[in-house]
Amino acid sequence: MAPAASPLAYIPFVSVENMMRLVHHHGIEQVLRDLAEEIEGDYRRWDMFEKAPRLASHSRDGVIELMPTSDGQTFSFKYVNGHPGNIVKGYQTVAAFGLLARVDTGYPLMLSEMTLLTALRTAATSAMAARYLAPKGARTMAVIGNGAQAEFQALAMKAVIGVEEVRLYDIDPAAKRKAVHNLQGSGIRVTSCDTAQDAIEGAQIVTTCTADKAYATILSDNMVGEGIHINAIGGDCPGKTELHRDILSRASTFVEYEPQTRIEGEIQQMPPAYPVTELWQVVRGDAAGRRGSREITLFDSVGFAIEDFSALRYVHGKLQDGDYCHQLDMLADPDDPRDLFGMLQRAA
Repeated sequence: MAPAASPLAYIPFVSVENMMRLVHHHGIEQVLRDLAEEIEGDYRRWDMFEKAPRLASHSRDGVIELMPTSDGQTFSFKYVNGHPGNIVKGYQTVAAFGLLARVDTGYPLMLSEMTLLTALRTAATSAMAARYLAPKGARTMAVIGNGAQAEFQALAMKAVIGVEEVRLYDIDPAAKRKAVHNLQGSGIRVTSCDTAQDAIEGAQIVTTCTADKAYATILSDNMVGEGIHINAIGGDCPGKTELHRDILSRASTFVEYEPQTRIEGEIQQMPPAYPVTELWQVVRGDAAGRRGSREITLFDSVGFAIEDFSALRYVHGKLQDGDYCHQLDMLADPDDPRDLFGMLQRAA
């Protein structure tokens, strides 16, 4: 019989089942509020983090990415894909997992599913940004693209800034029906719209979250009036956009990490000198957010590793509240750190 593994060999693993249990225990809107606070807190200490554009492996079918960062004490990374064609195969467009580790020893602290967690942190980031960029008193939002992210976006805007109505549009009627059904009983008034133009009518916040890997025009310039806040989250790789470039010419644009967004976001359409403001500067008070009621603000959000760090650390902190993890025998940990071979031999 093989010797029992030492305690250091075991790493907490948060499965999909346990992530769902954690969210339902605390309540999805509370989790979204908590995540928005965690992300905002880490934006305030932006200088402490290692930052780099994510490492991406592109193919004609989609992209696979690694997203690492560290604050000097804790390291995190996320594995995530983006494959728009997966839907017709019965697969998720996005699937992800992540890891949190100690910097001083390199030992993992937690392994976690991140498909659900990414949806939650993306929505929480959008709502956190809207605190600074959306018109004051915004109560109506439109969501163009009603796939896996739509309901999370609506609930985050409700929980964090008080949105009361969501107007939905998708070119796929089944996706729109799904979102309408899922938001029933949420406390948000839901309006199903026949066109994108109808959806943005009367909305102070417009979220675009489509999946196709293409230079698309989900919003054209003539559709966008003064004073609106656009939360563009569908762009996440080269060759994929949602907004006509003329909208960007009229908007004040805010990004997460400029070197990454120049490659992947809406601003890939624009010249290198096109001005943007990194959102952390607004959060810390170093730069202005929305400056007037007639201003068009754009959050060109592609997702950044610090947001994943915040989300993973939040979940890790909740593991003490209940049994939300399994212990995985994941690390070889011989009695003598130099005798890895001997540990293998003794197991024979």
